[in-house]
Amino acid sequence: MKGIRGISKLSTRLYAAQAARKVEVTGFQPQDVQVSKLPSGLVIASLENYSPASKIGVFVKAGCRYETLENQGVTHLVRLASNLTTKGASAFKICRGVEAVGGSLSVTSSRENMTYTVDCLRDDVDTVMEFLINVTTAPEFRPWEVSDLAPRVKLDKAQAKLSPQIGVIEGLHQAAYKNALCNSLYCPDHMVDYIESEHLHQFVQNHFTSARMALVGIGVNHAVLKQVGEQFLNIRSGTGTTGAKAQYRGGEVRELNTNRLVHSAVVSQSAAAGSSEALAFSVLQHLLGAGPHIKRGLGVNNKLIQGVAKATADPFDASAFNVSYSDSGLFGVYTISQVAAAGDVIKAALAQVKAVADGGVTAADLTRAKNQLKGQFLMSLETSEGLLEAMGTQALASGSYHSPEEISKNIDNVSLTDVANAAKKFVTGKKTMASSGNLVNTPFVDEI
Repeated sequence: MKGIRGISKLSTRLYAAQAARKVEVTGFQPQDVQVSKLPSGLVIASLENYSPASKIGVFVKAGCRYETLENQGVTHLVRLASNLTTKGASAFKICRGVEAVGGSLSVTSSRENMTYTVDCLRDDVDTVMEFLINVTTAPEFRPWEVSDLAPRVKLDKAQAKLSPQIGVIEGLHQAAYKNALCNSLYCPDHMVDYIESEHLHQFVQNHFTSARMALVGIGVNHAVLKQVGEQFLNIRSGTGTTGAKAQYRGGEVRELNTNRLVHSAVVSQSAAAGSSEALAFSVLQHLLGAGPHIKRGLGVNNKLIQGVAKATADPFDASAFNVSYSDSGLFGVYTISQVAAAGDVIKAALAQVKAVADGGVTAADLTRAKNQLKGQFLMSLETSEGLLEAMGTQALASGSYHSPEEISKNIDNVSLTDVANAAKKFVTGKKTMASSGNLVNTPFVDEI
């Protein structure tokens, strides 16, 4: 495949066209999110907000859940290789070109998706877009450059090990699933020096197809973005390699160390993203406590904080854990406690979930939880990062976009019965537990 060049020859953007006609900025009409799906399967989503800065992202269904035993950790290296030489530009040219216009190019990944994002001034969209297309469609993965990534992989893993939260969440997925979602976001130690250029090429060939991509932009004209997709992202047809459906199993992971605090998470299977049941779990999360909502706040109105405070006088932290994927989800409690009080804190937190399952929720509690969920969701859309993420994940998952008003209405429709049923599903479900620290007083999963 040849590198992408000459993208600056695209048609004039709407913003420039409006300026040429000397239309006052106050004459611009508010725009809604526009979504189109090309014959190749590529989804285009955009919001023209007339901002002087633009943000564009390419979302790909290429998270670590699509790795196999033969290429475990390949997504970690693909992520780190995003600024390396492509068929159309050298690593130096990419770095120099993006920085010269004051832009930025970054890549992030989750268990399901990989996201390439560029930020720049509106007048420099053509320049920066060229580099975005190059790194997503024409990577070279030169063997000597890939081998040089090994120290960076090891550094990422070393930094991750310093965070007990990362260790617990990684262990939680490893114990909870038999396949797919059990894969780590980080390259396993035994694969760091094994992954080679051919592994990266094969993974990109199998998963970076048009039908597995979404091109999303904020501060760009939809017609221009659509033209970019038609001309430069129509790279490989088909749906690529289909990943296996996640199989929940339950289990336990315990990491013994000398930390003074014990981090522990207890979860069971919840619901897939986009379902009404998943929305009920989100309301339940805020009902129990999703963390403080004000600076240095203690969350004294949350069920978990209230219940655990009665069980121990030692300092602690407790919040509900909730994550949803395309075909599964995990819900439970996450606690941080002193070594001596670990067992009491965990059992007290679980007792609060059971109380909700038994109907111990008032209408006022439900209203508060809904308002907190809506507030968190709506405020996340106030940043361009949050809005781009919401647009991209929805476009990639369903080929559409649900407005904030529609989602807020769906949250309002969650009833006390829905929340109680969600809590019952956790209480009766097969548990998964992950713990880290001095676990002398931390119960095993079959003891809770």
